[in-house]
Amino acid sequence: MAKKSVKEQAYNGLGSLIKLLPTGTVFMFQFLSPVLSNYGQCHPINKYLMGALLVICGFNCAFATFTDSYVDDEGNVHYGIATSKGLWPSNRSSSKADLSKYKLRAADFVHAVMSVFVFVVVAVLDKNTVDCYAPALEISRKTMLMVLPPIVGGVCSGVFAMFPSTRHGIGYPSSNDASS
Repeated sequence: MAKKSVKEQAYNGLGSLIKLLPTGTVFMFQFLSPVLSNYGQCHPINKYLMGALLVICGFNCAFATFTDSYVDDEGNVHYGIATSKGLWPSNRSSSKADLSKYKLRAADFVHAVMSVFVFVVVAVLDKNTVDCYAPALEISRKTMLMVLPPIVGGVCSGVFAMFPSTRHGIGYPSSNDASS
């Protein structure tokens, strides 16, 4: 097996970051946060709605790291959830693919925790969330905004780059897909 160049390693690390960072979830959160929090002027119902949004988005960040895809004998891409016994497919195809090679690994849990951590930082730095739950933090929000993203981004990027995921979640092409 040929050794990968530094450039190829950098691209592979960047690819892992793109797959693992919760960009879709962050977009959904930033889109719904102002509406559900009443632009930070939270009433009790807004706090419950924001809490539900935070839980759903956090769960989605973690759940996405446990999804994978495979290509069947006919070239169709199928998605599933990684389990301790292998991939649990979203549909039962007549494929003879060996799904046991997609078992859960410790790295999957590390990636899930890091993805949730990134989302938590985004949520904590959201003005509507701060105004809703902890208006007293508004004073220190500017300092947190300058300090947290580079630190968390650096740590998570380093972990994702050093331990790249082999998972191809929903929406990403499988490595055995002919088009990749």
